[in-house]
Amino acid sequence: MLAAGDPQWGIVGVTQRSATVARQLAPQDGLFTVAERGEGAAPARVVSSIVEAVSGRDNPELVVERIGAAATKIVTLTITEKGYRFNPQTRTLDLDDPETSADLEGRPPRTAVGQIARGLQRRAPAGAGPITVVSCDNLPGNGELTGILVRNFAAALPAGEGDELLAWIDRNATFPSTMVDRMVPATTDADLAAVERELGLRDEAAVVAEPFKQWVIEDNFAAGRPRWEDAGALFTTDVAAWESAKLRLLNASHSMLAYLGLAAGKETISDAVGVDAFRTACRRMMLDEALPSIALPAGLDGEQYCEEVLRRFANSALGHTTAKVGSDGSQKIGLRLLPTIRGTIDAGREPRWVSLAVASWMHHVTTTLETDLNDPLAQELQAALPTTQSADTVVPALLGFRSVFDPDLAEHSRFRELLLHWYRILETDGPDGLGNEINHV
Repeated sequence: MLAAGDPQWGIVGVTQRSATVARQLAPQDGLFTVAERGEGAAPARVVSSIVEAVSGRDNPELVVERIGAAATKIVTLTITEKGYRFNPQTRTLDLDDPETSADLEGRPPRTAVGQIARGLQRRAPAGAGPITVVSCDNLPGNGELTGILVRNFAAALPAGEGDELLAWIDRNATFPSTMVDRMVPATTDADLAAVERELGLRDEAAVVAEPFKQWVIEDNFAAGRPRWEDAGALFTTDVAAWESAKLRLLNASHSMLAYLGLAAGKETISDAVGVDAFRTACRRMMLDEALPSIALPAGLDGEQYCEEVLRRFANSALGHTTAKVGSDGSQKIGLRLLPTIRGTIDAGREPRWVSLAVASWMHHVTTTLETDLNDPLAQELQAALPTTQSADTVVPALLGFRSVFDPDLAEHSRFRELLLHWYRILETDGPDGLGNEINHV
């Protein structure tokens, strides 16, 4: 923003589930280092755009105050899929979620949607003016979805209060969609030590990232914006094609490699993609099933994109763990994998490879203790599993889990057969048997 000669913009960074990052940034005046890792990495650079760091859980009223302030023109969200607390089948706010319910009952809001809605509510009587809310998470139509959820929250308020807020939102708020693509694994102690050696000083908030970065944004802003295009952002009137490509090629492959890697005891994504059979399955899923079922954005070469995805996953300098990528699977596979299964079936083709990814997730759920399963629905998933666990019992049980699978897909005979096929190999022959099967298909 300073590079564009426009010093009016700054960022108030808000953490949600943990105060760690806010505590790291505060003593450093919001400064932090971005350290790229891998081929083509740029030198480490210090970012100075954060002017304040706030713990959203510890200071929810301050977050609402900042969103409600006239100086605030844009709110961006990167809170992961589960942070939206919505029903993926209906794409509406989960009003039964305990945290959402508590926010609606009037406590200082702790959910992202609650904080945004209450912040917008503050703007109306203060005459704070229009505002743009920008989702940057891996969700199709993420801007439209965010707008729906904020309106759902407003509609659940007492009638007069909610109606007034809804009317203000319709007149003053926009919710553009985006596609953001950059792999940023959790920073480790080794990363912090490496940055310290590079800079000659300690940065507790350092961020490690791959050299690749891409940000596609729907140009629908209510109150101005920084010149992000000067830093490489692409503005468009249609983000949907970019979203589909990322979700169903890159993100889907990330999940597939995570669950295959976990089954094989591979710690990182680069280790998993280094297994010939896993890389082959990933490539076949993208080329044979995902690509034919999506409309690519103009100018994007599908086959080249798929090969670039595999090359990026092979970046061992990132240390992106299979456990981290495989977390929150109940929130991810419905967005990343199931649309390709539906599209492939609708086209009269067989979803062989994407079914392997789903079967690997099922195997992960079944073979991981509830206390170790990193998923917001871990308890419900474990409760859905049969007492006697085999392919013939687990696959139907998890297909009946309605938070993930709709009845039409769950009852599709060929999809079920493929899941049983892959799950049986995983449970009887393990990763080696899986490798033999993949290489001979």
